[in-house]
Amino acid sequence: MTASPKSRRRVLVGVSAVAALSLGVGVAAGSRITSPEDAAAKTAPPKASQITVPVELKALASKVVGRGDTSFDGAVNIRVETSGLTTPAVVTGKVPTVGSTLKEGKALLEITGRPVIGLAGVLPMYRTLSPGSKGPDVLQLEQTLDRLGFDPGTVDSKYDLDTANAVEQLYEAAGYDAPEPDERLTQTVDAAKKNVDQAKNALRQARRALNQAKAMPGKKDLSVEQGAVSDAQDNLDDAETALADARFKAGTPLPVSEVVFVKSLPRRVDDVKVERGGTVNGVVMSASGASLVVTLKVDAQTHERLKAGMTASLDLGDGTIVPATVRRITRNADQYYVVVAPKSLTAHQLELLRDANVRVTIPVKSTNGKVLAVPVAALSAGPDGSSRVEVLRDGKVELIPVTVGLSADGYAQVTPAGDAKLVQGDQVVVGR
Repeated sequence: MTASPKSRRRVLVGVSAVAALSLGVGVAAGSRITSPEDAAAKTAPPKASQITVPVELKALASKVVGRGDTSFDGAVNIRVETSGLTTPAVVTGKVPTVGSTLKEGKALLEITGRPVIGLAGVLPMYRTLSPGSKGPDVLQLEQTLDRLGFDPGTVDSKYDLDTANAVEQLYEAAGYDAPEPDERLTQTVDAAKKNVDQAKNALRQARRALNQAKAMPGKKDLSVEQGAVSDAQDNLDDAETALADARFKAGTPLPVSEVVFVKSLPRRVDDVKVERGGTVNGVVMSASGASLVVTLKVDAQTHERLKAGMTASLDLGDGTIVPATVRRITRNADQYYVVVAPKSLTAHQLELLRDANVRVTIPVKSTNGKVLAVPVAALSAGPDGSSRVEVLRDGKVELIPVTVGLSADGYAQVTPAGDAKLVQGDQVVVGR
């Protein structure tokens, strides 16, 4: 049977449609096929690019930061020398309380009704001082009296009547009667006074006898009477000299049991070893400096950057920053201790700092105003060991030689070397 023209047209359309569909599928499949080279290219990491930061203009400051414990400065044990007492050393009053302040020129304690006055000095009180005493302990006493405003006369190593008068003033200011001299010395003064009175009476009698001889008619030889007057005058002079010497020796003394020299005052009482009615035997109390300090440990390298007198600051933890000063640096074996003292404290700040551990900052060096600064990571070393930075300009990296100054907080001061140029805002490479 022969197909009709209409049937042949239908077959042709169907074949064309199948061919077109096959062609579309082939094209789509071909577009999804990737060569090994293309696949490797597409999965490779992107080409590295530089990480840059701008050169800054800023002030730099190097500092030491650490934590330290607070305490009251310089604890000492206070002893009273009671060997000069003729009665038991019984504590009769003025017993201090822990936390109270020992002030210079005031009684720290009372023993047998007499004060123990605190004075600042490095030599201990080891003997009773009195007119005629000489030595470095006398010099220390006179220097102390003079500093406190009690005039000891010439400040030397001799305890004289001016020194004795100044000691009287010291006791008066402390609220006590001055010490009495030894009874034997006062007895010597009384005896010397009687001798002076007797010598004066003898001189009056000798002068009366001379005048009577002069009035006698025909009396020409007066040598005996005149000799008696001369002898009486000599005796009076000797008696008055002896009286002056006795009075000098009987001047106000300073008993060894009534003064304690402490390296520095005022101080804070840390512990009391005696009580009223008890007997003194050795240490009576321990005291530390009245000023609070903070002590932090540093290593040998850090120690070399610090010195006494440097400014510092204390962070009290509540946002308050207290100005301070490095007071001293001490060493124990391989460990260094930095003692920092606040310049002034309110009562509230003192309470916050008591027995606390606080953050301490000590500026070591700083630039004189703002300088060119880059992150330390931007620095590299050239073949000759010189420092340099990489600057990205117009898509190209330039090596700029620099001189490195102060480093602090991750930044370093840089100055372009020679004819090289480096300005604020230049982009320096810190990584890739």
